[in-house]
Amino acid sequence: MQKKVSIDLGHLFLFGCTLLSIALVGGCAAPRGGAPPAVAPPAVAVTPHIEARRFPDFVAVIAEQGDTLSSLAGKYLNDPSMDWFIAEFNGIDTLHPGQDLIIPLKPYERGGLTLKGYQTVPVLSYHNFSTDRSTNKMIVTQAAFEEQMKLLKDKGYRVITLDQLLDFLDFKSQVPKKSVVITIDDGWRSAYDIALPILKKYGYPATLFVYVDLIVGSKKTLSWDLIQEMAKNGIDIQGHSKTHRDLTLMDKKQTFKQYFEEIEKELSASARIIKAKVGKDIKYLAYPEGETNHLVIELVKKYGYRGAFTVKRGGNPFFIHDYRINRSMIYGDLDLNQFEKNLIFHSDEALK
Repeated sequence: MQKKVSIDLGHLFLFGCTLLSIALVGGCAAPRGGAPPAVAPPAVAVTPHIEARRFPDFVAVIAEQGDTLSSLAGKYLNDPSMDWFIAEFNGIDTLHPGQDLIIPLKPYERGGLTLKGYQTVPVLSYHNFSTDRSTNKMIVTQAAFEEQMKLLKDKGYRVITLDQLLDFLDFKSQVPKKSVVITIDDGWRSAYDIALPILKKYGYPATLFVYVDLIVGSKKTLSWDLIQEMAKNGIDIQGHSKTHRDLTLMDKKQTFKQYFEEIEKELSASARIIKAKVGKDIKYLAYPEGETNHLVIELVKKYGYRGAFTVKRGGNPFFIHDYRINRSMIYGDLDLNQFEKNLIFHSDEALK
């Protein structure tokens, strides 16, 4: 398999020639003989507008006053959020007038492959939240969640969606080097009361995996009205089965046929109900208890899921199985240093 990881020398040579020609056009030849030219009064220096040079795979530009990485991404890539794409290729964090740039028009590191190694993407798994500390390790306090989300922002992580993750895993595109995915399981009311305002504050997308039998609208659980509101506020709603039973275990009193039909119902009913309530097709599944097997995977494929998630701790390179994607559970007893160590190990270790 061949892939293009950098601009070839021919293109870079053309870019150098472009800059050289700009310099030559802007200069003037020395006079040959005759009277010296009249001395003109001092003039205010005006930087001429320099046209970008387009090539099949990239654009060569020189930044002008007022340009930002986001504005250039909007102009040439039709997406201001692709500022990281330009920054990472050019190895810069900031932009100043007169700076020369290459703007790639296509992914240049599909799947995170580089000459140094490969990229992995961590997927975080949360369950429940509270305002006060709890002895239940599945519950993360509001203060801890706020700290963790702030750390992602302060350390330069980019939170991406499941669609972006799967495009990365399927070798269709690339994502920022410090990418992370946020998921929340089950359907507890605290996802709306506590997690949603913090996610909105930082502008982070997240996925809520719901098992539909839990959605009864009590003091502790979400209602479908609240889930619809979350969906309108950037939360992707996906499946976590119908009843949250372990899909890999067959009851001793069941025949294989009965077990098979029950697993089909767990998958199909969940997708059907969520679509009816939220108005969208379900593409992703979080396995109850994080457990799966070959039979379950084949049924997940049969019902049209694009990918599925375990709770096996680890990062995700492009060659991870699309139906065995790793997720790291974030427990309530983790301090901020432990939280960050997970991110550093999963995101960066493969590139060192």
